[in-house]
Amino acid sequence: MRTLDANKKQSIKDLIANHQIGWSLDQRFYTDPDIYEAELDHLITQNWIMVGHESEFSGIGDFKVFSMANESAIIVRAKDGEIKAFANVCRHRGSLVCLEGSGTVQKFNCPYHGWVYGLDGKLIAARNMPDDFNKKEFGLHDLSIEVVHGLIFVCFSKNPPSLESAKRELEEPMAIFDFKNLKVAASKTYSIEANWKLTIENYQECYHCATAHPEYATMHTMMLDRKTRKRVQQHMLEKMKVCGIKNMEIDRTNSNAPPGEQGYEYSRTAMFEGYKTGSKDGEPLAPLLGNIKDYDGGASDFSFGPFSFMLAYSDHVVCYVFYPIDHKNSECEIYWLVRDDAEEGKDYNKDELMWLWDITTEADKEIIVNNRKGVESKFYTPGPYSGMEIIPTIYTQWILKELESRI
Repeated sequence: MRTLDANKKQSIKDLIANHQIGWSLDQRFYTDPDIYEAELDHLITQNWIMVGHESEFSGIGDFKVFSMANESAIIVRAKDGEIKAFANVCRHRGSLVCLEGSGTVQKFNCPYHGWVYGLDGKLIAARNMPDDFNKKEFGLHDLSIEVVHGLIFVCFSKNPPSLESAKRELEEPMAIFDFKNLKVAASKTYSIEANWKLTIENYQECYHCATAHPEYATMHTMMLDRKTRKRVQQHMLEKMKVCGIKNMEIDRTNSNAPPGEQGYEYSRTAMFEGYKTGSKDGEPLAPLLGNIKDYDGGASDFSFGPFSFMLAYSDHVVCYVFYPIDHKNSECEIYWLVRDDAEEGKDYNKDELMWLWDITTEADKEIIVNNRKGVESKFYTPGPYSGMEIIPTIYTQWILKELESRI
C-alpha cells in the first residue's frame, strides 16, 4: 500500500467535491497514478471479484491463478475437498510461487529457492534454514474466498464486505438457472489499453449499442428508451410463468447495498421477438438450464459488487469480470457457462456459443481505447451523460463517494 501525503489526499478530495453529478469524470480520474493507488487500496482490493466456477476444480489439486494489479491469488481444491485461496507470494523472499495459469498439482513449489507448500497452504519444506526455524509460521497467506451457488469470489482484504444478503436474495433467481450445476464451456481474457473505469463504464451503458454493436442490437432491447422497452417486455412476461421463470427484480447495487454488505442486483429484459437466445439466428445454443421448460425470449442480468456481472439466457450464462492491471491498462475476462451434462460437439458448439459476446467485446476494446486516447487529450473536458447512461452515472458517483469516505 502506498501512503498518499496530506496534500495529495486533499487534491483528490477537492476534485471529488468539484465533480458535477450527471457528467463524466475529470481527466485525472482516468490518468492520475495517485488516484489509481487510492482506488487500489480503498476500493479495488476491498471488494469481491469473481475468479471462476466450481466446475473448474473438479478434482483434488486442481488450481488456477488469478492476477490483477499488484496482486495474485492461487485458487485450489484442497485435500479436504474445500476450495481455498492463497496469496501467490512465497513467504521466503516474495517470489511468485505458481507461474502456471492452471493445472493439477500435489503441492506448490516456489521456483526461486524451492520452498514447498501443501494444498492447504502450509509450508512443507524449506532447505538449509536455521534450527529454530518454525515452518508453521510461514504458510502462504490465506485470502478471503466465498462460493456463491457455484461462482467463486475472492477478496484481497482481510475484512471484506458480507455476501450474506446477496446469497439469500439471489438464491431464488440463481436457482432458476441452476448456477451450481453449470460448467465453464469456454473462457477468454481481453486485454484493454485503458483505465479500468473506462472499461466498466462502457459495459454499463447501451447508448452506444445501436451504432457500435449491430449484432447485439438486432436481438437485445437495451438500447431502447425505458418506455419503449417496457412495451416490448410484454411478450416475454406472458411466457415467463409457463417457462418456469419467475418475474422479479432486485436492486441492491453498490449504492443501494445494505450497510457492510456487497452490492448485488437481478432483473430480466426481453429480447426482440423471434430471438430465443443470444445466437446469430435466435435459435437455441445449448440445452435449457435448470428447470426452465421453454424459451421466454429474455435475458437476465446479475451483478455481484463493482466488478462481476452475469447475463443469463435460458440456455447459457455469460459472466464478465473487469479488473485493472495498472492505471493505464485493464482486463475483461469472460466465462461462458452451460449445464454440466451438456456435451461439446453434440449439445453445443463452442464457437457459436462465444460468437455474440466475443465479437461485441472485441469491438468494445477498440471503442474503449479510442475513448482513452481522447480522454488523454488536452482538449478533453467532462461531458453530460445521456438519459441512457444512468447506470454509469450511479456507478461513478459510488466510486467518488467510496474514495471520499476512505482516503
